[in-house]
Amino acid sequence: MKSILIAGIIILGLFSSCRELDGDFLDAPAKSTLDESLIFSNAGLAKGAIDGILEPMGQTNSYRGRHIPFYGFNTDTEWNYNSSSVGNETGDLMIYDAKANNSQMDRDNSSWAMIYLGIERANICIRGIRKFGDPQPGNELGQLLGEALTLRAMYYSDLIKTWGDVPARFEPISSETIYIEKSSRDIIYKQLIADLGEASSLVAWPNETAATTSVEKVNKAFVKGLRARLALAASGFQQYPDGVHRSNDTDLSVSLMYKLALDECRSIIASGKASLEPSFETLWKKLNQENTTAGGESLWEIPFADGRGRVNFSFAVRHRSVDQYTGQARGGIAGPLPTVFYDFDQSDSRRDVTCVPYQWGTAVNGISKQELVGLDIWYFGKYRYEWMTRFVTSTNDDGVNKMYMRYAEILLMAAEAANEIEGPAAAATYLKQIRRRAFNSADHAIKVDAFVDNLSTKDNMFTAIVNEHKFEFTGEMERKQALIRWNLLGANLTQAKQKMYDLKNRTGDYANVPTSLYFKYAADNETLDIYGLNIGEDTNPGPDYTEKTWTTMEDQVINSLFKDGVNPDDKQFWPIWQIFINGSNGKLVNDYGY
Repeated sequence: MKSILIAGIIILGLFSSCRELDGDFLDAPAKSTLDESLIFSNAGLAKGAIDGILEPMGQTNSYRGRHIPFYGFNTDTEWNYNSSSVGNETGDLMIYDAKANNSQMDRDNSSWAMIYLGIERANICIRGIRKFGDPQPGNELGQLLGEALTLRAMYYSDLIKTWGDVPARFEPISSETIYIEKSSRDIIYKQLIADLGEASSLVAWPNETAATTSVEKVNKAFVKGLRARLALAASGFQQYPDGVHRSNDTDLSVSLMYKLALDECRSIIASGKASLEPSFETLWKKLNQENTTAGGESLWEIPFADGRGRVNFSFAVRHRSVDQYTGQARGGIAGPLPTVFYDFDQSDSRRDVTCVPYQWGTAVNGISKQELVGLDIWYFGKYRYEWMTRFVTSTNDDGVNKMYMRYAEILLMAAEAANEIEGPAAAATYLKQIRRRAFNSADHAIKVDAFVDNLSTKDNMFTAIVNEHKFEFTGEMERKQALIRWNLLGANLTQAKQKMYDLKNRTGDYANVPTSLYFKYAADNETLDIYGLNIGEDTNPGPDYTEKTWTTMEDQVINSLFKDGVNPDDKQFWPIWQIFINGSNGKLVNDYGY
């Protein structure tokens, strides 16, 4: 059974050296209750310690209930519906107006604290295995060391993309290092890239050993993919205390980092150990069905126990009551922007998986049916209780994993890096693979081959990759970091507001979007048959259908994409929460105008 593994009583004794974080930030470690030489010279015991690195993710206000639901919004493709409530501190996190005392996050057990708890656990494991074990490529302790290095890099990756410069802790805390200042993210990036290089030599490919048969375990494809992602981020645009620019560190130059990213992506592609799922819909059905078999498209997932985690609780198509598909009336706190559905090519198979215009209404005698919502509210169709094979009974958690990286990202990173270094012809093969999956074979000649072959300049290819990223990853909350490193966050969010006004007014690209939808129910009396979503479907299809006006979009809702008067590029990161500033003995301060 999949789960975040909480180390047993013996292994937890090791982690008594890093007690729960409180307002004093991090306290000095106590001596561990079980000798590290015993734990880290034994692969079985060491494995229990490694499993404990991920446990903080499942804590109430950590990834489970705060970071996954709230980080990554708002973008030019995704928004959180809390954004439109004036004075809503949850919404402030999405509209680029977060404050250090935000009531949702300014807590001693929020994700900042839990990430550092996970890092401390990783540091203890890394030190212990290096000192007392014999980690080598191909042996169990080598795999475990590579896993610890990778999980630490994953945590730091999320720290940097959320807060920018942060304290660098690559050794277990001592009395001398309880309080430390922030480090340049450039220093951290270089350490992570080096660590992942080492990790990739230690861990096995998917399904190469018993340790890598599940996407809940670290494998070489994920390590290399994370290294490529970090290389692109490190060399990309981002907000520094002195403004938005690329790194000034020559070790993180575009030429070096894009070459590294391309090499890693090509290594994954050439390995044949991962691949695109042939059907986009099947990919997401497998996630909801909790299929964790390695070797497909999913490269690594944050593993949640059945009664922990809020992926579907937060993002699934909304269910208004307990019904035939779920025991919790949840989902739908966020969704794609209303324009995204109409930006897709009508024959793109990703469209109807990504953008859903209905919710599941209040059940009658335990059975609910689909109901159209409104033009301004769409749901992420990648997450659906109705696709699950397990009936969720918890009122607060659903247990579905968070897909952290998948093979499609490898292909798009390869396309981007190849375009930058070698030109559009080198990028074409990777972009074609993404689009070939999206369209039926009858459309490949025009919508895949001719479309991509016509991208003859580096700029045209880059624009196509940016757009393809939107169509491929909407609803996965990867867009914000991508827009930041492309230096497109502010510009694209401003454009997205205008596009929503164009949709509201039926002007520009949305002039021909129908103003009415027509619906009836299929034979099962729960599934909607909708006419009018496609351009050109603007006549009443007949008396069996009921008409619904499809025009409502309030200015206040549109403007909630980001706060009026705020430039999102001035607020690319969240502030460090006040409780950690206060408990840092004067070492931590907020930058970026906070």
